[in-house]
Order: sequence, then C-alpha cells, then structure tokens
Amino acid sequence: MNRTLIACMAAGSLFAATPSAQASNRYTDYAHVIASEPVYEYVGNPQRECWNEQVGQEAVRDRSYAGAIIGGIAGGILGNQVGKGSGRSIATAIGAATGAIVGDGIGNDGPIRHASRPVYAERCRTVERSSRRLTGYDVTYRYHGRDYTTFMRYPPSDRVRVSIDVEPDYDD
Repeated sequence: MNRTLIACMAAGSLFAATPSAQASNRYTDYAHVIASEPVYEYVGNPQRECWNEQVGQEAVRDRSYAGAIIGGIAGGILGNQVGKGSGRSIATAIGAATGAIVGDGIGNDGPIRHASRPVYAERCRTVERSSRRLTGYDVTYRYHGRDYTTFMRYPPSDRVRVSIDVEPDYDD
C-alpha cells in the first residue's frame, strides 16, 4: 500500500511542476515596424521553343501529259488499222497503250524545265525562363529601444504583435 501511495505522490508532484499547471509568465505586446522588405524566390522554368527553318531548295520537274495523250491516240489509230475482225479491238487497245508509253517518254525526255520549292526542317532549343515569386517579408521592428528582425509570410502593418516571456535571471 505504501508503494502505491508513494507512486501517486510522485505523479502529483510531477504534474504540479509542469508549465501548464503553473501560472503563465507569458504575455503579448505590440512593437513598431521600422522596415519591411519583400523577399522573392526565383524559379527556373525551362521551355522548349521550336520553329521551321528553310534548309534548302528542292528541284521539281514539270511533267507534261501531252505526249502520252497524243501517243495513245496515234497508237490506237494505228492498232485499229492493223487489226482485222475480232482482233481489231485488241490491236487498238495494245496500240493505244504502246503509243501512250512511247509518247510519254518522248514528251518528257526533252529539255528539262525545273521549278523549285523551299525545304523546311524543324529546329528546337530549350530556353531557361525564370519567374520570381513573393515568399514573404524581412521585417525589422523596434521594441523598448531595441531592434529585432524576423521573416513574415504576410505584409506587416505599422506594428506587429510580439510574445513576451518573463523569467527570473538567476545569474545575480
């Protein structure tokens, strides 16, 4: 029984010694703000820029279909005159096809006329862009003739609330 009583007394004395059980020596007051400077954070933001750039010219040959048409007509006429009976239709078709092939070869084998058009290629690069972001304020305030500095996330008014903790000085 004595052990239980001693344990309860020890627990009670510990509870009485905790700060929440003691009278608070802490209070708040106001200090005058004498300076406030915004604090910025610079954030890098890489961005990809792309554009089309002309890298050369491409030669394009003008193609003529007149030789194939004229050759097809001439070959069809010749095939029609060569063929007899029921073979006349086949001879006409073969003559027209052969004439179109030969006429195309002759019509597009002459002097070459070229046109050109630009050739483009996509070029890209990464550009580092930075932006600044307001993170808070370095605030200097004066309390009882002494200057103090702190960081605040919001802009201060002309005064700030300060917490004062009073304790005895045992160094006497």
